Amino acid sequence: MAQEARAREAIERVLLSEEEIARRVRELAGQISDDYADADDLVLVGVLKGSFIFLADLARRLTVPHHVDFIALSSYNRGTVSTGAVRMIMDTRSSISNRHVLVVEDIVDTGHTLDYLLRTFRARNPASLRVCVLVSKPERRQVEVQIDYLGFEVPDMWLVGYGLDYADRFRTLPYIAALKEEVYR
Repeated sequence: MAQEARAREAIERVLLSEEEIARRVRELAGQISDDYADADDLVLVGVLKGSFIFLADLARRLTVPHHVDFIALSSYNRGTVSTGAVRMIMDTRSSISNRHVLVVEDIVDTGHTLDYLLRTFRARNPASLRVCVLVSKPERRQVEVQIDYLGFEVPDMWLVGYGLDYADRFRTLPYIAALKEEVYR
């Protein structure tokens, strides 16, 4: 209850409802399951921390065999603006060589983080490498990146909920909302 009360004060408006997100996750899981129907070694790599809710919901709806792993990257230094310099905080626990890899990311805005990750993973020789992103902010893109499965395109606003956060808060809201500008400026 306390989180919901704080969220009401900080949120400008809800952009994507819990129902809209659930419907789109089901659709993405169907597409991915169809595309990987013949693959026997699919590895979902969630980019922490933001993808954990999306990844869990997506993985539970897949109808193909899969494994789950995680990686943690950062391009923010305690602020709200990406530095553009990406650093790896935690690597995957298992090898992705000769395996079908699906990167699961919560958000792509500038593209620097995803570009870094894709270059890093390509050097590890996966059997295939695709990307599933919950939300994309195309107007913020500085580096073009491949997105094979996209949940939603969203405007350039600070978003929270369903894994997205501001200062590590609001991640577990069941919807995606725009934060009031005065909260993060």
